[in-house]
Amino acid sequence: MKLIVENLEKSYGDSLVLDNINYSFDEGKIYGLLGRNGSGKTTFFSCLDDLISFEKGEAYILNDDGSREELSDLNVGLVLTEPKLPEFLTGYEFIKSFMEICHIDEIDKIDEYFAMISLSKNDQDKLIKDYSMGMKNKIQILMYIILKPKVLLLDEPLTSFDVIVAAEIKDILKDLKHDHIILFSTHILELATSMCDEVVVIHQKHLETVDAELIHTKDFEDKIVEILKDEETTVE
Repeated sequence: MKLIVENLEKSYGDSLVLDNINYSFDEGKIYGLLGRNGSGKTTFFSCLDDLISFEKGEAYILNDDGSREELSDLNVGLVLTEPKLPEFLTGYEFIKSFMEICHIDEIDKIDEYFAMISLSKNDQDKLIKDYSMGMKNKIQILMYIILKPKVLLLDEPLTSFDVIVAAEIKDILKDLKHDHIILFSTHILELATSMCDEVVVIHQKHLETVDAELIHTKDFEDKIVEILKDEETTVE
C-alpha cells in the first residue's frame, strides 16, 4: 500500500505555498515531515485530509492489488496540534459515543483501549473540559487507534506531552506503522531521529528527501540546517 501525491499545488491568493508536490509514501514506515514555521507543513496535511481544497494535482491510496482509493474520512486520520473535542462529555462518554457512531463493534474492548494510552479510570470519568492539553491529545490519538485509518497524519502531536507520556505514544505509533502509512510533522529534530524511518523536508515549496542513512548520525542536524537556512516561509 502506498500514499501517492502527484503534481499537488496549493496557493492562498497570489501566494504559492506548495508547488508541484510529487511523492510516494509506503506502508510500514513513519515519515518525518520537517520544515520551518510557515513552510506549509499544516497546509500539506490539510490538503491530504480534505480540510482545504488545492488547485492542481491529486492524492490517493494505491492498494497492494493495484486498486486506487480516493482519500476520505474513512482512510485518513489527522491528529491536530490542538484537539477539538466535545468538552461537555467525559473521556469515556466521548470514546464510547465515537465507537457507536463509527459502528465499531468493540465496546467490550474499551478498557483495553484506554489502557493503551495509560488513562486511568478516574481520568476517563472527568469532563474533557478539565483535561490538560496532553490528555486531550491522548484521547485524539486514541480515536485513530480505534478507527485504524490507512493513512495517519500527525501535526506536531507530542509537544504537549511530558517525557513519560511522549515515550508511551512513540511506542504506540511504532506498533501502528506496520499496517499504516504515518506522516509526522515536527520542528523537533530529536523526535524525527527517534521515531522516523524516513525524513522529508518542505523546502522552497517542494518536498525533498533526506538520505535515510543520515537520520541517526551526528551529521543529520547539520544537513537539515543546510537545507532550511535559505527558506522563505509564508504560511503554515
